[in-house]
Amino acid sequence: MRREQEFIDLLYERLAEMRTGAAATVSEALPREGNNAQARLERDVLVAEQSGLLAAFDAGEHGLCFGRLVFRDGRDHHIGRIGIRRDDPERTPLVIDWRAEVARPFYLATGHTPMGLRRRRHLTTEGRRVTALHDEILDLADAVRTGHEGSDADAVLLAALDAARSGRMHDIVQTIQAEQDAIIRAPHDGILVVEGGPGTGKTVVALHRAAYLLYAHREQLARRAVLIVGPNPAFLSYIGEVLPALGETGVLLATPDELFPGVTATGTDTAEAAEIKGRAAMADALAHFVRDRQTLPDPVIVIDHEDGELRLDADLARAARRHARASGLPHNLARPHFAFHVIDALTTQLTERIGADPYGGPNLLGPDDVAQLGKAIAVSSEVHGAIEELWPALTPQQLVADFLAEPVHLPDADADTIRRTSGGWTPADIPLLDEAAELLGEDDSAARAAAEAQRQEQIAYAQGVLDLTYGSRTQEFEDRDDDDSEVLAAHDLVDAEGLADRQEEADHRTAAERAAADRTWAFGHVIVDEAQELSAMAWRLLMRRCPIRSMTLVGDPAQTAEPGGCGAWESILAPYVGDRWHHVRLGVNYRTPTEIMDVAAQVPRSADPSFAPPRSIRSTGVRPWARCTDDLVRAVAETVAREMPGEGRLAVIAPDSRCAALAAALPDASAGTSPDLTRPVVVLGPRQAKGLEFDTVIVVEPVEFGASDLYVALTRATQRLGVLHTEPLPAALAELPTAEAAAATVR
Repeated sequence: MRREQEFIDLLYERLAEMRTGAAATVSEALPREGNNAQARLERDVLVAEQSGLLAAFDAGEHGLCFGRLVFRDGRDHHIGRIGIRRDDPERTPLVIDWRAEVARPFYLATGHTPMGLRRRRHLTTEGRRVTALHDEILDLADAVRTGHEGSDADAVLLAALDAARSGRMHDIVQTIQAEQDAIIRAPHDGILVVEGGPGTGKTVVALHRAAYLLYAHREQLARRAVLIVGPNPAFLSYIGEVLPALGETGVLLATPDELFPGVTATGTDTAEAAEIKGRAAMADALAHFVRDRQTLPDPVIVIDHEDGELRLDADLARAARRHARASGLPHNLARPHFAFHVIDALTTQLTERIGADPYGGPNLLGPDDVAQLGKAIAVSSEVHGAIEELWPALTPQQLVADFLAEPVHLPDADADTIRRTSGGWTPADIPLLDEAAELLGEDDSAARAAAEAQRQEQIAYAQGVLDLTYGSRTQEFEDRDDDDSEVLAAHDLVDAEGLADRQEEADHRTAAERAAADRTWAFGHVIVDEAQELSAMAWRLLMRRCPIRSMTLVGDPAQTAEPGGCGAWESILAPYVGDRWHHVRLGVNYRTPTEIMDVAAQVPRSADPSFAPPRSIRSTGVRPWARCTDDLVRAVAETVAREMPGEGRLAVIAPDSRCAALAAALPDASAGTSPDLTRPVVVLGPRQAKGLEFDTVIVVEPVEFGASDLYVALTRATQRLGVLHTEPLPAALAELPTAEAAAATVR
């Protein structure tokens, strides 16, 4: 204990040195204004790099070192959250990053396969103080004993599982199991599906996989960023500290309705409307709706012109439309093709009329005359008005709003269900907006032309600067016989174009920050939690975000609750990768005690008698209970006061329609769209509770839950579960004992 404490003290001293050095570098660099853009760029890069190191150092403060590996060949390594080296010429490692290959025996070695180890040590710390050691002997021929050997190899894991919850998901870097390690370190190419029932750790494994991939493929993924998609804001808040605690801060966390930059989904849909909007058929409906906006005159558009009327009839417009569609470009990008064809046709029409030879000879207008006529037509506001009428420039918001106001190309019943003429955007609208953006495209030709014009101005300005700076000296050099290497060097190293490049301020945002603002960003890897809940349209959006199809999908089809959720992995992935994906299943329940899991499993088993839940590895001896009451609000308040754990967190999970009244009766509870999960008591709807865990859970009026929602609600507790109801219990819960009877059976 003393030697390990001395090592931990040394480790934190070195961490403090590294932190001080990085902070000093940032402090020294920030005031530097620099006399040109290049100097400012170098400063900003240095500040960003050192600030990232500071964030990693701060993240590694808690539980900096948690393990030690002693090999038979004499090697001896401490394992920690981040790698730390001595400040010596050899940069000797003090602590090995848990993601390094040499650290794998800490997670995989067994007595049967010791992987070269003599012993494996777990260090338990509180702050900077070593509080316990647990040694596992892996080489039975080793006679040395420390007095910290334990007979239960799972003691550290079970202690972590029994610890009180804090309202935030903790990393499992100290207790990663072999099956989890294999998933975390799996190749990042292709799509990996991680399926597992409640409590199997699939979410935290996915987060550690993100940390590992960023470590193993730093250059690639730091540039392209990793996207983690979660089901709701409460979930993202719950998992938000895991990756920073592992030293990774450059990851974008978002819900599906946050993936269309510039649009916030504040509205709500009925379940029926959300399900319809999520169908794959909506993509075809929107595509047809876009084509509907590419119209023809009925029968002709007459355009006034100083040389007589121009007639844009259906045949002319149809030919222009056929030409534009043949380009294969999205609507807005194909629009110039339509416009140019119309302008050319109208120019020909005008040329034939005013240049016709009355004696039947060739047209009297020369090429220059025709060109002048074409220019006049091209700048005509009346012509552009006609083009806009037949092939309008559209925005995704405009297109989807018009579509929802009159949802054509859908069955009448579906159209009536989703029809909307006002109100804010809903979560189910976000994939529609993204689809519309793909169908329309963005015509950035004007912006590119403006940017190029600005660049040419910068080059001209830079050339003037060079002429003023070096011009006279160059003339002196030409008039002299001797060499002037300084002038030559200046001209060799700096030209006008290079100097102009230096004047452009670089974008110093992180990759994650830039990705959040760019709808077309292609991520290096995407992790999706509760993947079974996403609709077909949401999957179209996500697949666009990762064209290389490097993804980790996490979920459990048995927990599918959203009406539009795809559920089965085959239906999700077949349209994009066929059967070219890998599937793994986690079968051990680390969260839910046997007593609670036995009750919860009855819910899916009532519909599918063959249902097999994940195997719980813990038993608390505390049975779940149920109580019937005629006053739910009062009963909830009394139960919370009685069941509130001394440490940890309690959740009241109730039908959405009841949450507000229950929260009002619990003045210290947190509730709402983004509840504070660190508060001792929270009130949640069942969808909000997905992926979360609490020490104690009170489920209210379960008969009002859907089967999937009830299964989720019943499996959130790590210690105690109670049910309060006024209506008869669902058949799956009918055998629950009263609180008094359950208490009498506690072992």
